[in-house]
Amino acid sequence: MQKKDDKQARQDFEVRQGRQMLAVAIALFLVLFLAVIYKRPDRFGEFSKDTIFGLQALIIAAFVGFSALNWRCPSCKKYLGKDIHKRMCRKCGTRLR
Repeated sequence: MQKKDDKQARQDFEVRQGRQMLAVAIALFLVLFLAVIYKRPDRFGEFSKDTIFGLQALIIAAFVGFSALNWRCPSCKKYLGKDIHKRMCRKCGTRLR
């Protein structure tokens, strides 16, 4: 019974890790894209620099919020920290990979 729980925890971690990597890529792309628009505000239409800066701040806040909810141990639900390639949860000892 324990092995099935370990297997399920590893599968859940892989899903969370995939979502986290996708979120990093999307957030990074959007922030950099908006930085290009910030430098050339007339390139893609009329955008004020304040609007672009606000959008960047919103994207970063959304990423932080998503990470706070997504990046948790599948077993104990504690935050996993900054390492995206974790092998074990430091709080409960569950094997993640």
